Amino acid sequence: MQISLWTSLVDAVAAIHLGYQLAAIVIISLLLIRTAAITHRQILHILGFYLLGLIGYLITILLLNSGVIDEGTIPQHIAILVMGLAAIRLAGLILFHRLLPLIQIHAPTILQDILVTIAYLLWCMVRLSEIGLDFSSIVTTSAVITAVLAFSLQDTLGNILGGTALQLDDSIHIGDWVKVDDAVGRVVDICWRSTSIETRNWETVVIPNSILMKGKFTILGRRQGEPIQLRRWIRFSVEFSVPPAQVIHTVDTAIHQADIANVASQPLPNCVAMGIDGSTINYALRYWLTDLAVDDPTDSAVRTHIYAALKRASIEFALPQQSLHLYKESRKVRAKAHSRDIKHRIELLERVALFANLDQEERRVIAEQLTYAPFVEGDVITQQGTVANWLYILIEGQAEVVLSSEGEQRQVNIINGGEAGSFFGEMGLLTGAPRAANVIALTDVECYRLDKEAFEQVIKARPVIAEEISRTMAKRDADLSMAKNDLDRETRDRLAAAQHDELLVKIRHFFGL
Repeated sequence: MQISLWTSLVDAVAAIHLGYQLAAIVIISLLLIRTAAITHRQILHILGFYLLGLIGYLITILLLNSGVIDEGTIPQHIAILVMGLAAIRLAGLILFHRLLPLIQIHAPTILQDILVTIAYLLWCMVRLSEIGLDFSSIVTTSAVITAVLAFSLQDTLGNILGGTALQLDDSIHIGDWVKVDDAVGRVVDICWRSTSIETRNWETVVIPNSILMKGKFTILGRRQGEPIQLRRWIRFSVEFSVPPAQVIHTVDTAIHQADIANVASQPLPNCVAMGIDGSTINYALRYWLTDLAVDDPTDSAVRTHIYAALKRASIEFALPQQSLHLYKESRKVRAKAHSRDIKHRIELLERVALFANLDQEERRVIAEQLTYAPFVEGDVITQQGTVANWLYILIEGQAEVVLSSEGEQRQVNIINGGEAGSFFGEMGLLTGAPRAANVIALTDVECYRLDKEAFEQVIKARPVIAEEISRTMAKRDADLSMAKNDLDRETRDRLAAAQHDELLVKIRHFFGL
């Protein structure tokens, strides 16, 4: 009896090639464990399903050996069916998640499900044919039931067919940014019934596939043969009195020179005049966003650069028109505030070595003419090689001096706002010489700008200032050369005298003295 039972078990195991099955299942399971897209729980469920079928099969062998059931009975076929279904599921996972990715083929989820389902149906048909079931009778008797089910589940079937069509025609991919009605988000899943998108507001919107098939949707940032990027519009208004060409040039130049995160370099951002509204002209800065998830933060950064660029150019934003009643006291308040501001500027000029030989009244004249010039982190304050007849005094923030030579950038100095000597561009102001280096804002900075026209009033009123300033600049440069090259005092004095004469000639020529 024991020999007969053991022999029956061995024969049954050999009949289904159980050894090969177990070896294949173990190898596949080990490979799938290392796949990120598949959880250990999924694998354990499939293995549990297979083990259930295997135990059922062995039990049927025991029952068959004891004469309780006959050979080829339904319980035995069900056990084999369960084992086959589990094996098909494992085969599908290893095929779609390990083998096909090796040759750069990534099948859509719905296509995977369809192929696995077809394999399930074929396996069921094979097992049913083993027990002698006639399929023609099944089709005939189930035709009416199928029609009723199809009619009652038409919405569900529409969603399923819609999801299949979306995957097969390759119109939407996982990771695409789409707009459906008022919902805008990134596609995170396309399943049988619906498509899920995650919005920037940390929400997940579930859209039935039938709606996507029947209606229209917009895929954001996608263009044939081009990288993913979306055009954004930053709108602002400026007074009618400012020429549009000046506004457009100012904004375009600032944005092109700035290094703003997530703003595409191609196509270039561009400013356009959109229309006239009463006493204002409406503009828009158009740029291309490379990371669609950070639209608002990037818009904010671009607006900040626009604001700073217009402020530097003394261009004011258009404000809503309104009537104000002014009182005499307001003039006093304004005069007081203006006096405090001028006093602060004079104190700032006193710390600038270049203006050490000016008297108080001359400093006051210059202070009245200083122009407030803010810059945003990353702005190019001065560009090497350009001609700009003004000087900057850095009052807040930090900037770096960068020298460009043979295509290479080299930092040569850092300027800190508020310190003595925190000015640059003096050669452009005094001699009209091109900028010798780039000065780039390391942080948001605030400057005062002194133009040639403003300084010209002072130097023409007292031409001897030219000699005093040239002597100060020459001495400063000679002291710097002495420190760098270990020069003696006599050599330093000769160098200072030579530079003084050369600078004086240039200053007098530049201002027509």
